[in-house]
Amino acid sequence: MKELLLSREKVKRNFGENSVLQGIDLSIYAGDFTVVMGSSGSGKSTLLYALSGMDTVSSGKVVYQGRDITALSEKELAHLRAGEFGFVFQRMHLVSSLSLYENIVIAGYISNKGTEEEIREKADKLVERMNLSGAEKRLPSEASGGEAQRAAIARAVISSPQILFADEPTGALNKANTLEVLDLFSALNREGQSVVLVTHDKEAALRGNRILYLEDGMVVGELELTPYDGKDRKREEQLNRWLEDRGW
Repeated sequence: MKELLLSREKVKRNFGENSVLQGIDLSIYAGDFTVVMGSSGSGKSTLLYALSGMDTVSSGKVVYQGRDITALSEKELAHLRAGEFGFVFQRMHLVSSLSLYENIVIAGYISNKGTEEEIREKADKLVERMNLSGAEKRLPSEASGGEAQRAAIARAVISSPQILFADEPTGALNKANTLEVLDLFSALNREGQSVVLVTHDKEAALRGNRILYLEDGMVVGELELTPYDGKDRKREEQLNRWLEDRGW
C-alpha cells in the first residue's frame, strides 16, 4: 500500500468572482510521478501552488503528512517549503548575482539539513551529476537554458525534499535540453523521489505513472500507467487514447 504524503480536501481557490479550483479532492503518494495536465486556464498551476503552500486556498484544506498546512503561519509555511518541498519552474528564478554553484549551496543552507561541509559535499555531487562543470565561476546569465534548468533542479533537490514540484519545467527549452531535463526527473523518481509535474507536453507527461486531467478547475480524469522505461510503446498509445478522449 502506498504511503499518503499529501491530500487536498474540497479545496477551492477564487480570484474575485472567478473560481479557479472548484472543490478538488486529491491525494499524492510517496514514490509516484504525478503529472497534471489540462488546457490553458484549467487551473494546473494554481493547483500546484495550493498543494505546495505557495498560495492560499479560499476554502477546504491541504494536509501534508497529517498536518493541515492551510492553518500554518507564513513563517511556518516558509520553513516547510524550504525543508520538505523542492520547486522547479519554467523560469528558473536563479539569483542573477550568484554563481550557479552558490544558487545550489544557499538552498542547502536555508533547508538547515546538515553542516556546511555536508551541504557543500552534496552540492559538489549534484554539480557533477547535473553536468555543470565550472558552476562555481559562472553566473546564470553565462549558462545555457538547459544548464540553468539543471542548476535549478539541483537547487530544488539539495534539501532532499519529500515532494519535488515542477511547473512547466521544459516549457522554455529546446528539444535536446528538454530530453536531458526529463531524463533527470525520471532518474530522480526511480531513486524514490516523489514528483508532481504540471505540463502541457505529452513527452513530459509520459514520464509519469499517474496522470491527472483538469478542466475548469476540476479533476475530470485520472490515468494510471506503468513506470516509465522509455521502451513501452503501448504505454504511449494508452496515454494518447486517453488524452484524445478528453479532447486533447
